[in-house]
Parts: sequence; structure tokens; C-alpha cells
Amino acid sequence: MDYTLGIDGSDRTVAGGTSILLVHPSTGETDRIDTNFLRDDTDHFLVISTRTTAREVRQKLDYYDVDDSKAVILDTLSVERGYSRRSSDRVHYVSAPDDVAGIVEQAERFFDEHDGKLRVSFDSITELAYYAGEDEARNAVERLVDLVDEHDAIALCHLSDEVHDEDTETGYRDLFDVVVDLDVDGNVEIRD
Repeated sequence: MDYTLGIDGSDRTVAGGTSILLVHPSTGETDRIDTNFLRDDTDHFLVISTRTTAREVRQKLDYYDVDDSKAVILDTLSVERGYSRRSSDRVHYVSAPDDVAGIVEQAERFFDEHDGKLRVSFDSITELAYYAGEDEARNAVERLVDLVDEHDAIALCHLSDEVHDEDTETGYRDLFDVVVDLDVDGNVEIRD
């Protein structure tokens, strides 16, 4: 199964099982890239948010006119921030922002419960590493990449290029099938 990449107006397609790394500056406007990726050519999508709450994710989807009836949101922050949490079929929570086992378990659940063209947005690896440490974050990302491949889905994972050391960033670049570089001016370069 092929998917339209949907990044920055590109009509390029990628095969199911493709994981894409979005490398961006800390101040980069990633919402446009993320929502373009989620908007089209999908039956269901999972947003794993280690940077914003479920409420903020819903606001972003609404602002960028993304059909949120296709969305499942995994909120890792509301517990940390002390916000009330009401799980539903489409919004899930983990016990803490560093609960990597819970994050992977929820991703597995998403894939088990949904069919068709499936996309995952993971925003962001950098925030998960802040809470759980580099090794745990890397382990979670590797498991997510495997799940995406196993279920013929595609994923877009965010990484800030100003936070991680060069070896860590290079390791992530090598792990992913496609790398999208976003610069401070909003220019995009897509590399295999």
C-alpha cells in the first residue's frame, strides 16, 4: 500500500511501513508539516504527544482543518501538569511523560483496533528524551518504527536538531527511511 507523503505540498508517495524523521529547529513551525501529513490519504491516525496536551492537539487539528474524527490522541503530559483526564475511545493517557512502555502499548492498541491507511505523528522524540532519557526514548522509537513497518502504516517523528548531540541525531537519521529537514525560515528538504 502506498501513501501520499503530504508534506509541504509534495505529491510524492511512500510505501506502507515507511518511518519519516522531521528534523527541525526548536523554534521551527512544525504544526504545518504535521497537519499536512495527517490531513489526506488516511483512514485513521494516532497523535502521540509528549509536547502538548490532548486539548492542544485538538485545537491544532481544528485550526489546520484536519478531520479529527479520524484521530486517536495519546496525551503524555496532562498527568504531569495536573490536568483532569477523561479517557475515551479517541483520547488516551499514560501514567507519566516518561512512561515509554505505556506509550508503546497504546501504539500497539491503535494498530490492533484500526484498519486501512494508518498514520502516526510522534511529537516529539526530543521531549520524550527530556523526560525518560536518551536510551529509553531511542528504545521507544525503535519499537514504534517496527510497529509501523509491521502494520503497513507510516509515521512522522519530530526531533529538534538543537538539543541532541551529533551522534544521537545521526543515529536517528540512520534509523528512519526518509528524513525531512525543516530550517528556521520554513524551507523543507526531503531526503531518502
